[in-house]
Amino acid sequence: MVAEKALTVYDAFLRSEKGPKITENVWDNNVIPVTAVELKEKYEIDFGNKFIPTDPDLKERLFRAGIEMLVTVGILNVDTGRAIIVTEEEIRAGIRAAPKRIQLGENKDAVILEPRRSASRKKPIIQGGPTGATVSEDIFVPMIQSYAQEPIVDTIVSGVMSTVDGIPAATNTPFEVKATLAEIRAVREACSRVGRPYISIQGP
Repeated sequence: MVAEKALTVYDAFLRSEKGPKITENVWDNNVIPVTAVELKEKYEIDFGNKFIPTDPDLKERLFRAGIEMLVTVGILNVDTGRAIIVTEEEIRAGIRAAPKRIQLGENKDAVILEPRRSASRKKPIIQGGPTGATVSEDIFVPMIQSYAQEPIVDTIVSGVMSTVDGIPAATNTPFEVKATLAEIRAVREACSRVGRPYISIQGP
């Protein structure tokens, strides 16, 4: 039997052109929640009063439910309005092919992101930031700085400027691009102010 190969960007593109048609509204409000509830019941998933599950059996069921969820619903390409359908074999091949560790940031601000086993003594990567939330232009730099100045924070996840030069950063307008460039400059400025110019920055 030939081992299944991980999905390539070319495969994903072709499937996003030919996959099942579905609207984003139906996807968000019907397909995802209905399927999630069905799989929750099928795999008897119940966290009880624990925010992070530690039971090995529950973790295994969560993993299998996640695999089945992805196989069942696929991945929605909102631009084409079609679902990219994948197989379990392709998912597992993708997991096997994924990097086992990556470096985030550079120089003294670098941290290594790698898998952590249950009950690991290794400190997890801590991300700080508004994480895609809309942030007023006038407080953007101070807000990012408030996260970057905390020693426990390893990487920054940026927010979204609501305006740029007082003008709304509307989607599909030149001001969307201008706001994005302003966000990048603002985040770098905030991190440099607290002596962490090389800290890893993720987009919202």
